[in-house]
Amino acid sequence: MHTRTALAITDSTVTVHQDRLHALTRPGYVPDFYELDRITETAVKLRVAHAESRAYLQAIRRVVEAREAAAPEVEATAVRLAQAAVARSGQTRHAPGAVPEPSSPAAVVGPSAHTTGPRR
Repeated sequence: MHTRTALAITDSTVTVHQDRLHALTRPGYVPDFYELDRITETAVKLRVAHAESRAYLQAIRRVVEAREAAAPEVEATAVRLAQAAVARSGQTRHAPGAVPEPSSPAAVVGPSAHTTGPRR
């Protein structure tokens, strides 16, 4: 989660530096002498922000790849746990298409007749 937050902040930083650089280098605009340092500084900060963004994206990509690699093990564990639960409960498998009989009657939900006014 920290990586995602850092990526969002870095993305915002990239946008700010890009906008500033585009404003300082827009067509038809001649920057003043003192703005040349701002252009250079903004370009450097933009490159740093891009590098940070790529690093955060790579970190997120590695987390996703690790989860995908671990997914078959997690699913196998879940299947084994479900099988063990069925074995412990003494339930048997039903034939395909057969409906097991309910162990208790279905509960009635809501009032049996339409009522007016607030319900308490």
